[in-house]
Amino acid sequence: MKTKLIASLFAFSVLPSAYANNFNYNYLEVRTAVNPDTSGVEFSTNLTDNSHVLARVDSGFNGYYDLGAGIGFNGPVTPFADVFGQFIFHGIRYSDSNGNGTETKKEMSIGGRVWVTNQIEATALIGTNDENSVFHAGVRFHSTDQLTIAAETRNDGTLGPQLTMSVRFQF
Repeated sequence: MKTKLIASLFAFSVLPSAYANNFNYNYLEVRTAVNPDTSGVEFSTNLTDNSHVLARVDSGFNGYYDLGAGIGFNGPVTPFADVFGQFIFHGIRYSDSNGNGTETKKEMSIGGRVWVTNQIEATALIGTNDENSVFHAGVRFHSTDQLTIAAETRNDGTLGPQLTMSVRFQF
């Protein structure tokens, strides 16, 4: 028993006690999606080392839009991975072809980001916005510290699954 306790204490003592965030949560992102076609902009900035605020708008330019704003948390899990979560309020207006109405939804989600190589990250997020599921998964290529491009599959719980390409400007 003492041997297991000493081995456990030693294992935890060689790990760093705290990691810095492995990813930047200060960004402006521009994206486009297909099936159905939409375009969007998202902005995020840190409040503290482990919290951020974000705002986004996605539009189909046919009367449909989704305005969202909220707060999130982020933190390191290992030297190569972060966990993050979001609580977002959405104001949605549907186009004539989708019922021409408005509604408000709240989204709660949790996800992770992992460095695959020194310039490529894999990301995934799962959650819910009232009665519908939310899911994002993709890869992001960091060409520089300030510029990244991504390919993702997204389902924000309103239009169904979409393929998305985005450019993110980090500051």
